[in-house]
Amino acid sequence: MSKKDYYEVLSVSRNASEAEIKKAYRRLAMKHHPDRNPDDKEAEESFKEAKEAYEILSDERKRAAYDQFGHAGVDTSAAGGPGYGAGAGGNFSDIFGDVFGDIFGGGGGGGPGSRASRGSDLRYNLDLSLEEAVKGTTVKIKIPTYKTCNTCSGSGAKKGTKPQTCATCGGHGQVRMQQGFFSLQQACPKCQGKGTVVTDPCKTCHGQGRVKEQKTLSVKIPPGVDNGDRIRLSGEGESGGMGGPTGDLYVQINVREHSIFTRDDNNLFCEVPINFVTAALGGELDVPTLDGRVKLKIPHETQTGRMFRMRGKGIKSVRSSIVGDLFCKVVVETPVRLTPKQKELLNELEGTMSGTAGHHSPKTHSWLDGVKKFFEEL
Repeated sequence: MSKKDYYEVLSVSRNASEAEIKKAYRRLAMKHHPDRNPDDKEAEESFKEAKEAYEILSDERKRAAYDQFGHAGVDTSAAGGPGYGAGAGGNFSDIFGDVFGDIFGGGGGGGPGSRASRGSDLRYNLDLSLEEAVKGTTVKIKIPTYKTCNTCSGSGAKKGTKPQTCATCGGHGQVRMQQGFFSLQQACPKCQGKGTVVTDPCKTCHGQGRVKEQKTLSVKIPPGVDNGDRIRLSGEGESGGMGGPTGDLYVQINVREHSIFTRDDNNLFCEVPINFVTAALGGELDVPTLDGRVKLKIPHETQTGRMFRMRGKGIKSVRSSIVGDLFCKVVVETPVRLTPKQKELLNELEGTMSGTAGHHSPKTHSWLDGVKKFFEEL
């Protein structure tokens, strides 16, 4: 076997990281492997050198010995050394197992019982009124979930027994599929990646390691939440498999439509209907806010659609200390179901304004002038 410097063989520096060493070996192995270079002795020798160098430098203990004593510290000619071996010396799957194991979920894998998995996150849709969302509240919710089985402590095996190593994958939780000189790994179909199988299942959880239950939680809603906001309750999701950590619960906020107000960020909007007498002569009326009633002064000759702004009567967002405003849109309401007397009075009022429409109704007069001009130009 060649005694070239291992760092020179892989073309890496002496302080190269594990990832850099792995990358260099992958490149050389793909280039020189005998399966890709049949009957090429030079390529086979280059592959042997790269494999030997990688197996020394990828092992922390061997690398330290090599750095201190050189080849004498890692006698590769001894039995059990890292040499390429006799004949073809392994197949292409060895490269993928060593170099790409982290991509496909680990080549060696852990031993039996090491397949603990984190529990799933849960989502709960919570409907709130606008008042609850603005002022904050505390609500109790009931959620279906899974918890670790107390009888078997999450193992899934009957009390007094334990899961057995999976015979299909040997406890690794994964099996290899060979396609040409490519080797891929996938979860073991027998144990679903756990590495163990339950031969004598727990009677409480039927071998699942978890039992379904419904639990009640008290959720504190901070003031100012809005549609789409989420509240995370750490550790309140489903319990993990094989004793793994519990997932989280996300409470999704949905604010119901309000009969009076609509919300836009920190501001509130509402329509305020007024009669035409108040619109013409002015007046004062009570307007609702989320903090109670306030007085809104209507100036005389107010037109429908006019917007009044009431500062600081909106919402304080959960994300800032700024309080929004309340915008009141005035809508002048035409009277309905008039009595004969009322109709007579309106006709009398209209008669007093005859000939002075441009003075009392400037928008109407301007619009009529525009219509007249439009037809004259046709």
